[in-house]
Amino acid sequence: MVSIDINCDMGESFGSYVIGEDEKVIPFITSANIACGYHAGDPLVMAKTVYLAKEHHVGIGAHPGYPDLLGYGRRALQTFPGEIKNYLLYQMGALRAFAEAAGARLRHVKPHGALYNLIAHNEAAAMEAVEAVKAFDPDLFFFILSGSLCAEMAEAFGLRVVQEVFPDRGYLSDGQLAPRGMERAVIHDASAVRTRVIKLVAEGRITSIEGQEIEIKADTLCVHGDTPGAWKLARVIRQAMEETGIEVTAPGKQENK
Repeated sequence: MVSIDINCDMGESFGSYVIGEDEKVIPFITSANIACGYHAGDPLVMAKTVYLAKEHHVGIGAHPGYPDLLGYGRRALQTFPGEIKNYLLYQMGALRAFAEAAGARLRHVKPHGALYNLIAHNEAAAMEAVEAVKAFDPDLFFFILSGSLCAEMAEAFGLRVVQEVFPDRGYLSDGQLAPRGMERAVIHDASAVRTRVIKLVAEGRITSIEGQEIEIKADTLCVHGDTPGAWKLARVIRQAMEETGIEVTAPGKQENK
């Protein structure tokens, strides 16, 4: 049976500032990427979100970003060699502590924002990320942009790569995400997203914003938790998968059946 994971970035509130609607999104996803305090989140939010994921039997993952609360981790920061690796180690360790305290376990890691984009295509940054995950726990699932340089490198180093696709984002004909400032870079029509994900999972293809059919591997579909009405989009995607006979499950869950 064909299967797919649905993931969402969560736990991105901070102190009195509330980001996203985690409680509404969680029933429709199978993996939660939980902020680790650098770009968003704090100890109380991390603990609460871990328990929320555990309660709904959703896979718990670390969502490490740049140390940039003001920029929400979406600004590229200049780093020195070794910093990216240590940023990841620090944040994965923090989230794992909360998972273990809740009687759960850390299942995956997915970098956030500008760090995710850099790691996907910059060889030096990708190597630091691969080294961090391999040193921390080589059994973790590593969520990264489908078809990216980092995905190739991680697979070469024996990591458990999960190829990620963004159903509400436009793609260029070379398989890269269209920059957010570009026309049609973000798809707001839920019915269009529904049609798109069915084709993507069933056929392994997606239509670029230039109108070209491109092949793309999808192991997991991302819903951005900070998008207004994200839970509605997650529901549409989940229902579309189930109605077409596609199993929705977190990576590795099939191994336990």
